[in-house]
Amino acid sequence: MKRLMMVVFMAVAVIGASAQENKYIVKTKGAKKAVEVAAVTDSVAAKDANEPQDTLSRIFRYVSMCDWGEGMRFMVIPDKKDMVIKTFADAETGQMVSSLKLRHKIMVYKGHENTGGLHEHVNFVCEDDGKAYYFEVPTASFEDYCFGKLGVPTLAYLGDVDAAIEFFKDKTLFTLADEYYVDTEMNGDGYETITDVVEGTEVKVVAVGVGTRNYPVKIIVADKDGREFYQNVAISRTNSGMRDDEFEISNKKIHSFRGAFELPADNVAASAAYKEYIGKVVYTKYSTTFGDAQNRATNMARLSTFKIIDVRAQRGTHYVKMTLRGLGSGKTYTKQVTFVSKDVSGDIAGTREHLYDNLFAEGNPMDIPGIKKEHLSDIQKGVVRPGYTEAEVEMALGKPSSHAVSDSNFYTWTYKEVGMPYACVFFDKKTKKVRSVKK
Repeated sequence: MKRLMMVVFMAVAVIGASAQENKYIVKTKGAKKAVEVAAVTDSVAAKDANEPQDTLSRIFRYVSMCDWGEGMRFMVIPDKKDMVIKTFADAETGQMVSSLKLRHKIMVYKGHENTGGLHEHVNFVCEDDGKAYYFEVPTASFEDYCFGKLGVPTLAYLGDVDAAIEFFKDKTLFTLADEYYVDTEMNGDGYETITDVVEGTEVKVVAVGVGTRNYPVKIIVADKDGREFYQNVAISRTNSGMRDDEFEISNKKIHSFRGAFELPADNVAASAAYKEYIGKVVYTKYSTTFGDAQNRATNMARLSTFKIIDVRAQRGTHYVKMTLRGLGSGKTYTKQVTFVSKDVSGDIAGTREHLYDNLFAEGNPMDIPGIKKEHLSDIQKGVVRPGYTEAEVEMALGKPSSHAVSDSNFYTWTYKEVGMPYACVFFDKKTKKVRSVKK
């Protein structure tokens, strides 16, 4: 047992050393300096009569195993189970080969053949050692097997990786997923999960390499502070080994490109429509909840003041996702908002909770004439006291139901809405400040 462990350790050490020279192996900052790679174009096109309409679908074409052409390139990326179940046999000896030994080696497809046995062989030549290998299909014929989506285990499709290296180089993206990863080992697969990346964060692609067999494209990005993180994604899903419906499972969506990132062009029209709001200072008219950096609901008091830093449309809805930075705390929050006045599910008042004009007032409340900073805490709670100005009362209680002027030295604001803390507020005519209140 000890000898076996030593052999495995030595193999990992050798493979780890060779991986440093592999242009497809890229790491986030702190684990290994990102390797610059040259773009390579895969010559194989999918045989699909329906031309995809969006850019990603045109560039990253799904290629069924039945349509694989000689010369398609793959990298051996075994997972844990592949360390036990061997995938390839040496074509010269017929002996099964350890997946660990072939890890990070590039296999070039050389067609399939019936050798007279019970199962057909899918043939490859290894670019790294020049040797021939084959994968034996588990069904009676290649045709029976290729129409499924199991593919060849351990193989990550390099056609997607090469296209991604060229397409995503230096591109600006926006984050969509609720978790990303950071490498922790220079020559291994260690990583840690991070969950504090705010959705909609602008990032720049700093490196693209190979990820896993299921999610072959590893995209490393950096935010404006230089922090690097990555996501492994499937784009064409060629040889991913997964059915389309499996990608719809919630924990798999982050591993599709459109579940992890968004291209600026995807939202350019919506961004232009809401551009005027970016940079505005606003404050809440009533207490509500925002999402914090971890998407946790955070209570916000009335008159909480923010600067809008991003507005992004939510596909298929009339909502936008607004990203705001607290003027006092500097913390970033998000809020689902609509600019369309229509019934909003879950709102007692129909449109109140998420309608921009009902939720926010523009400007800083401290810049409004007649508002004193020392009164702000009371105003947030809907409390008014003798000496408060008309502006402070209106901010605390809203516009009154009616006004009344008496012949004496005061005038009255009356509030008739249910739940109001005061029925009447009496102002001094001379000072125009609160004289007394009546509950």
